[in-house]
Amino acid sequence: MKILKTKEELQNIRKTIQSTVGFVPTMGALHDGHISLIKKAREENEIVIVSIFVNPTQFLPGEDLDAYPRRDEADKKICEMCKVDYLFMPEIPTMYTKEEVLIKAPNKSYILEGQARPGHFDGVLQIVMKLFGLVLPTNAYFGKKDAQQLSLITQMVKDFFLPINIVPCEIVRESDGLALSSRNVYLNETQRKDALLISKSLYAAATLIAKDEKNVKTIKEKIYEVMNSLDVEYVAIVDKEFNEIEKIEIGNTVILVVARFGQTRLLDNIWL
Repeated sequence: MKILKTKEELQNIRKTIQSTVGFVPTMGALHDGHISLIKKAREENEIVIVSIFVNPTQFLPGEDLDAYPRRDEADKKICEMCKVDYLFMPEIPTMYTKEEVLIKAPNKSYILEGQARPGHFDGVLQIVMKLFGLVLPTNAYFGKKDAQQLSLITQMVKDFFLPINIVPCEIVRESDGLALSSRNVYLNETQRKDALLISKSLYAAATLIAKDEKNVKTIKEKIYEVMNSLDVEYVAIVDKEFNEIEKIEIGNTVILVVARFGQTRLLDNIWL
């Protein structure tokens, strides 16, 4: 595995690659969820490139940019274990200049996650577009846990006619059902236990739907009932374009939940 720090290094190496390239963009603090993305990229491509960059433009004032977990040495070892070919670890001045052309996310970026974090997705799309321009991947791998992000990146690729295949990957969970997240480290013992109600509420919703309940209002009520002891930020049931729906559409529905545990926001979802 070769570690790259500058865009020139990456661009020069990319010019020499003629085969398929699988790309996994991350902010580091790698866990089993990231590893599943890397392994899938390894299985499906001749060359695998992973990036680690804590992107400042997607953090709002007062958010946890400085506190965001950074484990560079551990992350390098994980990438080596997963047989990554190139690990791109740029500094902020490499990725951003003082004045640049900006990407503006569409209106649907200001609902749900975007309502709580206005402008967040502008920063996400900005950095992903920059990374795509450097890596020029054949396939790019993203987790379904960040469902709204995945939807917006997919739309960006389509709208800008980028020849990149976006590969959605399944959520990876702990054995007790908690969705893996770099922010789980912020939870104390009590919060960690309480957080299990998130996935429990989604399983309860899935059970209702399996019994042929399709009414969104009824399903939301069940989710809130399971999580009534939590600080729930929102429960949303939408189609894959993130339009609100009244009836469950199997094959075209996502149920999303966000709850707060102190300063920590945890999100989870199921795709139907």
